[in-house]
Amino acid sequence: MPARIVLLVTSPRLPAGLLTAAAWDVVRRHPVLAGAESELTTAVRVAGAEVTVVDGRATQALLDAAAAHGVAVWLAGPAGDESLARELGLRLAREPGLAELELMYGSWDPPGARLLDAVAVMDRLASPGGDPWKRAQTHRSLAGFLIEECYEAYDAISAGDTDALREELGDVLLQVVLHARLAEELPEEQRWSVDDVAGGLVDKMVRRNPHVFADAEAGTLEEIEASWERIKRAEKARDSVLDGIALSQPALALAAKILERAGRVGLAVPPPLADSQVDPEARLGAGLLATVAAAREAGLDPEAALRRAALAYADAVRAAEKA
Repeated sequence: MPARIVLLVTSPRLPAGLLTAAAWDVVRRHPVLAGAESELTTAVRVAGAEVTVVDGRATQALLDAAAAHGVAVWLAGPAGDESLARELGLRLAREPGLAELELMYGSWDPPGARLLDAVAVMDRLASPGGDPWKRAQTHRSLAGFLIEECYEAYDAISAGDTDALREELGDVLLQVVLHARLAEELPEEQRWSVDDVAGGLVDKMVRRNPHVFADAEAGTLEEIEASWERIKRAEKARDSVLDGIALSQPALALAAKILERAGRVGLAVPPPLADSQVDPEARLGAGLLATVAAAREAGLDPEAALRRAALAYADAVRAAEKA
């Protein structure tokens, strides 16, 4: 049988010793080579295998080991050692009788693994010796950026541009991990981390979806939404149906949300009449609120409707400028 070289690739985002059974069989039975010392080389040695760190011509060292023992294993570094794989592949393509090349995955990145990279990069940026601008920020100084990034994601959704949406959601995520990293610097009694953020989210998703994670029956969408609201009310113990509304959102959206919450519990509170208001601003506000109420009755989104009209007007302004 021809000699065999196994390129063993592992996920740098998992614990070093967490390998498949097939990978452990290979490293225990055959000589193992690596380009540098690492947590993985240590874990393999602790398990009883021998690892030789190659300084210099790794390709020739692998070919020599494979020729001497029949099989040689290369323990790839965190980046996968693509240059070595390319060099070795070209050498074996020119001299196919030297050895056969096999790629083996000892472990894989789990879904969401790159989120760990995002947290690690942000930790470096916001730590001493990192980015002075990020280290100088506070939750309050970043508040406007969070709103701006959310609006840009909204724009991408409105435009139907999924590539732009992917990028903009990355910018939203940047704000999340930066806020979480800054929170690690708060006084001990106020401190929290990105793990606390994620842990709270996981608990909430499990708790509010008993039709998935518990024995509750999954009925219609309306029944699922009603169950969500009941669980949410029990969690929050709010005094009013209006509690929890984001008061910083645009006024048109705020008015629609207040009307929607009142209607959800059957409260028929009529909005103020514009003619009964004394000052011009109050009359205008009452008239706008009545328009929002009428839009809700018609099943229309007043925020989206005004945005559409404003953008159409912007197009007309640009056309007039060109003329």
